Amino acid sequence: MVSHDGKPYRFDPGALCLELLPTGGPGAFARYEVLHEPADLVAWAARSRLPEGLELTVSERELSRVRDVRDALFLLTADRAHGRPQRPEHLDALNAAAAEPPLVSRLTPDGTHAWAPGATGTRLLSTVARDAIDLFTGPHAHRVRECGAHDCRLLFVDTSRPGRRRWCAMEHCGNREKVRAHRARGRLTES
Repeated sequence: MVSHDGKPYRFDPGALCLELLPTGGPGAFARYEVLHEPADLVAWAARSRLPEGLELTVSERELSRVRDVRDALFLLTADRAHGRPQRPEHLDALNAAAAEPPLVSRLTPDGTHAWAPGATGTRLLSTVARDAIDLFTGPHAHRVRECGAHDCRLLFVDTSRPGRRRWCAMEHCGNREKVRAHRARGRLTES
């Protein structure tokens, strides 16, 4: 990721499905949209935690559906992070995507990972949706969080052993918030 002032930092949301969320979103988050054409989704998949070698083809229709399901997933994840009830229309969108056939992995004769031919945007979306279902029903479901910085809305799953992660990235929001708190304490001491 890249900060507001142009500095790169590492953001690990902890799950494949959550890697899709910073590509845009509903409402005000649409200004962050980066999935403008099918090639953008192919590039995202290549940067994701999916194993290398995926030969993905994506149509305009599939890209539009990915954005729609991503927006529903964004709202589902935010609701989960804040303990709000899951909205049926968002669950329906996620479940419909998960019902499609997913990407298919293969084991090669030399013992390495490969992808079966026929990887499409629909299969990629199904794989992402299934990952979200696994996250929301798995052992870390209660650890879905929103960054604790006052001006950051990145969502992640806290996979740390103690379960106390507060920031999207310590070197980005964590440091900024600690400096902000330090300065505020200094102002209180002076007054």
